Amino acid sequence: MLVLLPPSETKRPGGHGAPIDLGSLALPSLRAAREQVVDGLVALSSDEELSARVLKLSPRRLGEVADNAALRSAPTLPAVDRYTGVLYDALDAGTLAAAERAWLGSRVLIHSAPFGPVGALDGIPVYRLAAGTSLPGLPSPRRVWADAVTRAIAEADPGFVLDLRSEAYVALGPVPADVEGVYVRVVSEGVDGTVRALNHFNKKAKGELARALATTGARIESRRDLVDWAGSNGIVVRDGGAGEVELLV
Repeated sequence: MLVLLPPSETKRPGGHGAPIDLGSLALPSLRAAREQVVDGLVALSSDEELSARVLKLSPRRLGEVADNAALRSAPTLPAVDRYTGVLYDALDAGTLAAAERAWLGSRVLIHSAPFGPVGALDGIPVYRLAAGTSLPGLPSPRRVWADAVTRAIAEADPGFVLDLRSEAYVALGPVPADVEGVYVRVVSEGVDGTVRALNHFNKKAKGELARALATTGARIESRRDLVDWAGSNGIVVRDGGAGEVELLV
């Protein structure tokens, strides 16, 4: 089983780990793409005005240009601890037991913009880059990542993929068509049966789902396994559209 999570725009500063080693991250076949994007982001950081324009930085966030300049030398944190915000607050990985964090490390990838999908426990620095941002001199993010990430997932031979990413990140690496998996949509249901997608609670529910998977040591290899596991843990997951399930909150 492989769980794919989105990143977050907000990140915890600092770190205690060694500088990032692009060759040691999960999905090692992505190294060439990672080197290309990191080089492009570091080069962009040499021009603060251009960086602000490309990255859409407000004046109070210009310090993030320095973060990008230091990508190869800055201290790191495990990816699951680096990201903050609604999803990662709900996951609350820092309070998990060692075995539960190990579960995350072996089964969860977080899809970052500069590094592609990385392991939950892979060390990454602070950075600023969004999924849809094209860097000067490089192809579009989709051209850089999509085919390479899809191939890398196929090479990992996950058996089953639970895709909790936002659609922007799905576009940067669709799950291979021949790999069984489901995309999760978070919905609520009114008293009249009307179903609607959620925004803020979408992220919270995905974080809580990831935490429940880790704390139960879930072993899921099919859609049926997922639905059965969810029902056994007080979580409502039901069939949605083609290739999708609905997480009801």
